[in-house]
Amino acid sequence: QVQLVESGGGLVQPGGSLRLSCAASGTAFNMDPMGWYRQALGKTREAVATITRSGNFYYADSVKGRFTVSRDNAENTVYLQMNTLKPEDTAVYYCNGRRTSYPYTDYWGPGTQVTVSS
Repeated sequence: QVQLVESGGGLVQPGGSLRLSCAASGTAFNMDPMGWYRQALGKTREAVATITRSGNFYYADSVKGRFTVSRDNAENTVYLQMNTLKPEDTAVYYCNGRRTSYPYTDYWGPGTQVTVSS
């Protein structure tokens, strides 16, 4: 059974940093792209940052220059370094990975809470 498990969330003061990690287990296939989404209370889920195996990136405008996504292709692991955090970054962060072979399933982690507050 395929599982994505996030870690690294928590409470941080504005201006602080956090690093999220997501590891896939139970896979015999590659995932591409992999990335991070978030959902704040009362809002829809949005893409934060994604990365392909070849190193192509996507960042939401709201996080450009502050967040950095990276991955370990061999381990189907993806990371999100979050710097200069703002209260509006508060959300549940979800890891996502898409299977590269049929049936091209999207897999999601259970989410990790990030709270930015003084």
